This record gives sequence, C-alpha cells and structure tokens, in this order.
Amino acid sequence: MSLNFIPPPTQKIDSDIARLAGVELYVLRLDLMHPWVNGNKWYKLKYNLAQAKEQGYKKLLTFGGAYSNHIYATAAAGKLLGFPTIGVIRGEETLPLNSTLSFAAQQGMQLVYLERATYRQKHSFEVQADLRKRFGEVFIIPEGGSNLQGVRGCLEIVSAAMQVFDTVCVACGTATTLAGIAMSLNPKQRVLGFPVLKGGFLAKDIENLIQNYLATGLPTPYGSPAPWELICDYHFGGYAKVKDDLLLFSQQFTQAYNIPLDYVYTAKMFYGVMDLLKQGYFSKGDRLLLIHTGGLQVLKQKAHQ
Repeated sequence: MSLNFIPPPTQKIDSDIARLAGVELYVLRLDLMHPWVNGNKWYKLKYNLAQAKEQGYKKLLTFGGAYSNHIYATAAAGKLLGFPTIGVIRGEETLPLNSTLSFAAQQGMQLVYLERATYRQKHSFEVQADLRKRFGEVFIIPEGGSNLQGVRGCLEIVSAAMQVFDTVCVACGTATTLAGIAMSLNPKQRVLGFPVLKGGFLAKDIENLIQNYLATGLPTPYGSPAPWELICDYHFGGYAKVKDDLLLFSQQFTQAYNIPLDYVYTAKMFYGVMDLLKQGYFSKGDRLLLIHTGGLQVLKQKAHQ
C-alpha cells in the first residue's frame, strides 16, 4: 500500500559546532514526505495497513493522547486509503477540540474517550474485547504503531537516505523506530536513541521488540541488530515538557537551517546531538544522520494557543 510521497531529502548541516568536532552532520527530512502522513508515522503504519487489507478488515481502531502524532497520521491515512477509523483517546473529552483532534475528526475519524485507568489497560484482552463488541470487527493498531509490523516498516527508514552513515540518531517514544533502524544497519554502524520520556525504561522494550521480530522470521538484511544506545539526559522533564533553553534552541536552529523542529520529539534529539558534539562525544570523521520524524502539527497547535 502506498500514498503519493515525496522522496525524503537528506540535508547537510553546515554547523560550526560539527566542524569543530570533525563530524559531518546530515538530516533525513521525513517531515517533507507528505503533508499529513509523514515522518516515522507512515513507516509504522505501512505494514499494519497492508495486513488489515490482506485480512479483509474494513475499519481501523487505534489509540493515542489528545496531541498524538499517530492519531493524526492514522486518521489521514485511513481516509486516503479508504479505511474508516476510530481513535480511542486517553482521558476525557475537552471542547473545543485541539487542532490534532479537530483534524482527525475532519478526516472522518470517530473519536471515543477512555478514562485513564482503563486506558492503561488498553492492550488487555478484556478492553479490546469490549471495543470489538462496541465497534464490530476492527483491525486494532497499538498506540504509536508499536508492534512488529511497525518495526518492519521502520527497517526501511535509513535506506531512504541513499548514503552510508556511522551513527544514526533518533528521538524515542515507544522505541519502535529505533528497533527497526537497528535491525536495518550493519554491525559497524550504531543507533543513538534520545528518549523523550523520563524513567529510562525503554531498553527492555527495545530488546523485546528486536527479539520478537527476529523470532518471526520477518525480513532483516543482517540477521541481527546494529549496536544501539539510549541517551537519557535530554528529556527536559518528560513527555511534552519543555524549558526555555529548548524552545530557544529550536527557534535558532529553524532560523539557521530552515528545518522546523517540534519540541515533543525532534527538538530534544537535535539539542542532545549538538550538546554531545560540543562535549567531543563523537569520533572525528564520523558521519551522523539525524532522523527528522515529523510531528510538526504540534507547532500549529502552539500557534493557536
């Protein structure tokens, strides 16, 4: 299954910080692929939607918070590919709808709400059985597209760059993207993940995703993941938390390189990479690829607040 995508360009960053560190810095602009279904969201949806079609499902159901990039992208992809969609939103309904949920509703997504205690059990048999009883035969995609089909799609991300890099850097929410990227690289390359949540709990999730993926026999170019590491010092207080220095960095970076950054994901990773460059963290001669994972509708939401 496919949409009309622009091939994501790879943009070199001519930064004095990178030059002093002896490092070449590039950005894979997944944010430019499509106006609505861009970034890593499409890669995580791609094989889920293909599986839904192959198995004869007519309707999609998925989960997310009120500002979810995944909800936004699933609603748009569903409309474009002919799938009615249901978005199960964490918490209570708040009116008027924010720009993310308003867009989803405009794409035809039916929005329903689960109180937070029940939402935490969203992957349980009981909750999903109740949702199927309520909405019929729906194809359920987990929050963030975080399953093995999501990992499979993310194996294709770095190949879009059409170049070879020593280190690939990516912001992490569920870590599905990092797991897929790690599975796509050779053992001499590595992946650095920058979690946007506090707690340092993603390592176990990544291991589980990788091991479960390998156990399925789904395609992988090298048969084992490249080395990966989590850099947990740049969450700025947790998910969607921001501080003045992060906002200032994001504004200055956008002005300097014409690359908009969202403060939930990409700005934190870019900030972290630039800070590590100043510290001499990377080896001279390294070629770094930073994955811009999209999610820029949060900037539109901020503009309307």
